[in-house]
Amino acid sequence: MASLKNLGVITLLLFSLTVQKTWGKEDADGAGSDCGVSEIGSAEKASALKLKVIAIFTILIASILGISFPIIIRGMPVFKPDGILFILVKAFASGVILATGYVHVLPDSFECLTSPCLPEYPWAKFPFTTFIAMVAAVLTLMMDSVALSYYRKHGMSKREAENDEGCGHGHGHSHGVGAKKLDEGASKLLRNRIIAQVLELGIVVHSVVIGLSMGASENARTIKPLIAALCFHQFFEGMGLGGCILQAEYKAKMKAVMVFLFSVTTPIAIALGIALTHVCSDNSPASLIVVGVLNAISAGLLNYMSLVDLLAADFMGAQLQSNMKLQMWAFMAVLLGVGGMSVMAKWA
Repeated sequence: MASLKNLGVITLLLFSLTVQKTWGKEDADGAGSDCGVSEIGSAEKASALKLKVIAIFTILIASILGISFPIIIRGMPVFKPDGILFILVKAFASGVILATGYVHVLPDSFECLTSPCLPEYPWAKFPFTTFIAMVAAVLTLMMDSVALSYYRKHGMSKREAENDEGCGHGHGHSHGVGAKKLDEGASKLLRNRIIAQVLELGIVVHSVVIGLSMGASENARTIKPLIAALCFHQFFEGMGLGGCILQAEYKAKMKAVMVFLFSVTTPIAIALGIALTHVCSDNSPASLIVVGVLNAISAGLLNYMSLVDLLAADFMGAQLQSNMKLQMWAFMAVLLGVGGMSVMAKWA
């Protein structure tokens, strides 16, 4: 699953680079006078470059702190995975992820795929953004379901074979009860691991897009507030992902890989965006299509994960259903996360 995730991200990135490099120069010809043309002066570009270098390091630090926070303090009794504080922080972070999908990513995709720089046919004749987001959500559900079924089936077969070898016939009934409990625990753990990996896939794709967009921007006045907004965004989005990684109970090596991927994706994408400013314009048709499609995919994935795998799973679970007071506090945490991230849309 992890290798598939990494391969998918790399493929999308290579596709983006290939399309932009091949079409970037050709697309500026027939799309309008403002498409593919930069009117920003050299002084403004130099100032923007300094800010982008600052953004690389500040966003890297914010990302590391956010995703590492739940993992580092996991030993504290107040922040254990079934504790009240963990539930509230996870609800807040889930609200941040939900608002990221609906308020940040989806509108950006609309803006790209309805741009006047694109040909009227087919882009103005069909709602590509919502269609792609819908398909991405359905495909995420399919991937979620198939992966869970596959690993559950093969994992159960393996455990049954091991238990048959280690147990005699006289202990069949007690072994069956123990195996049932083991399967329930293993199924929950497997579910948490699939959630963590699929959620990281959506966040990484989104991080590539926002990093490329910031790196390609040469407007210093736009970048200044964007740095603060993205630091907030990466920190709390990282907290949500870190909580999922904590519940997945990965070994240290896998945790390190997932923390590393989340932390470096946006800074590397910013650096890549800086390099791409010499190859193509950020409002060329090819760039708009690639960024718009990736944003729509990311929005569908993040919206599905936040609503189905994070919020619905927690709010319909036994712990919140049995405690109305805690459920109300969790709702408040979600609304706080959604509200805070929505306000950030003014700058990012």
